[in-house]
Amino acid sequence: MKLAKRLQSLMLGASLLAAGVPSWAVVDSQGGPAVRQLNFQQPVTKIAEEVYSLHNLMLIICLVIFVAVFGVMFYSIIKHRKSVGHKPATFHESTAVEIAWTIVPFLIVIGMALPATKTVVAMKDTSNADVTIKATGMQWKWGYDYLKGEGEGISFLSAMSTPREQIIDVSKTKSDNYLIEVDNPVVVPVNKKIRIVTTANDVIHAWGVPAFSVKQDAIPGFVRDTWFRAEKVGTYRGNCYELCGKEHAFMPIVVNVVTDEEYKKWVEGKKKEMAALADDPNKTWTVDELKQRGEKVYTANCVACHQANGKGVPGAFPALDGAAVVTGPRAEQINVVLNGRKAMPTFKQLSDTEIAAVITYTRNNWSNKAKENIVQPAEVLAARK
Repeated sequence: MKLAKRLQSLMLGASLLAAGVPSWAVVDSQGGPAVRQLNFQQPVTKIAEEVYSLHNLMLIICLVIFVAVFGVMFYSIIKHRKSVGHKPATFHESTAVEIAWTIVPFLIVIGMALPATKTVVAMKDTSNADVTIKATGMQWKWGYDYLKGEGEGISFLSAMSTPREQIIDVSKTKSDNYLIEVDNPVVVPVNKKIRIVTTANDVIHAWGVPAFSVKQDAIPGFVRDTWFRAEKVGTYRGNCYELCGKEHAFMPIVVNVVTDEEYKKWVEGKKKEMAALADDPNKTWTVDELKQRGEKVYTANCVACHQANGKGVPGAFPALDGAAVVTGPRAEQINVVLNGRKAMPTFKQLSDTEIAAVITYTRNNWSNKAKENIVQPAEVLAARK
């Protein structure tokens, strides 16, 4: 089997070369890593520029110390070797040397610490932000809530947009950013102070964008924050920086920095989109209508853990196919989806209709034939209270 797969890969590579398409060809990622990149990404914030400069300064200082110490050491070894007649000195202590090798390293450390401390203090100053956004990490996507400033009230989920089949199938055409592109990027205005409040629903995640020199852990039960002020319009990419489970590598972060005018248009459009999605919870749906919508909700939010076939991941995530909570009383399943249980996070950020749809979908899919086979949005709304 392994030999067959290897031969298949070689044949694919040969066909790509025959077509004039090198299988190894890669290009720089817009707002992400570059080909043969050795240093940090190009900074687009003042803090990132300071971090970049500090990094270079520390490397230069370390290089100077390295050359000086090893230069003196090798000079002494060669110049005062026994073969040319030198004899070892017989002194034991030298007050001057003791003072020198205490004071000089102390001055070097102070010289390195002062500019670094100034930058670290500035990185922690999240006051007077123009826009505050909460980033909630969850396995394996990000939830964003605009808490203050223009855009307040906007809320959405952001997950990797590349289909899994496209990722694992080497024969399928992929974009240059196929592992670091999302369906709903964060959008912020240029030259405005953006405060990011981080937390998590399940395990420790970390929100970060290298071009901003921003990285902040997102810890369940804790609220932490960081900030950035992007000075250049563009798309900037990051990822979850804490190992959070088997899909850790598929949790990208994309931030679109736009002009003030473009940001206002985005806010207006996003609010209209949210209003359109906010279904009337008192509407009565048919089973087929809820199943059709529920399948989309399940694919976007549940399939990574519970799998498309509902079998889950043995030892990690339970199966929904034949599960007691799915085939039993619907009130219990509503409670689990709303409030979470063990490794499963809360999904309160979904609308009443979306929750009703996905529950109805699971209760009527695979081998499940639940007696209480439909949940209406009004039931979810009542359970929230």
